[in-house]
Amino acid sequence: MEKVLLLNAIYEPLRIIPWQRAVTLSVLGKVEVLEEYEREIRSVSLTLRLPSVVRLIRFFFYRPPIVKFSRINVYTRDHFQCQYCGRRYPEDDLSLDHVVPQWMGGRKCWGNIVTCCLKCNRKKGGRTLAQSGMRLVRKPYRPMNILRWSYIAPHQIHPEKWRDYFHYWDPKWSAAEKKILAPIFPRGIL
Repeated sequence: MEKVLLLNAIYEPLRIIPWQRAVTLSVLGKVEVLEEYEREIRSVSLTLRLPSVVRLIRFFFYRPPIVKFSRINVYTRDHFQCQYCGRRYPEDDLSLDHVVPQWMGGRKCWGNIVTCCLKCNRKKGGRTLAQSGMRLVRKPYRPMNILRWSYIAPHQIHPEKWRDYFHYWDPKWSAAEKKILAPIFPRGIL
């Protein structure tokens, strides 16, 4: 079924919600419907187009949850790119690799796990980077907020109508852009 992008009052993406919740919020007057799907839903006395993007009427201070450690979140953090050879792959052709092997005391945590292709995983084996002669494309890190950068993940096919709303919250904004936009947004948003 269709999902709906929920935005804060200042157009900041908050989360993806089920269409039923979006319709309920819309009927209660708590959100403004910005984009709609072609599909219609009907009741006995009402016909509505299914919302695609909704914006909260009142500002909601949102503190992003801690990103859980999972396979898909590691893939998303690494942009579905092998961290050894640098090529992008579909999810089925990727695996997780311990930078410091488990047998040498390497832990299963954000700072020690990277995305890698099956070929590079076999090549590295249970050795360290120095022993295998391989280097990382990017040092592994713990992501602060998965939603703000998950739109670049190729495994998630977002509706075309959502792209404009993700663009505004690109984490690669320059300091000059943030300075210009700072007076518009409440403190701590940018």
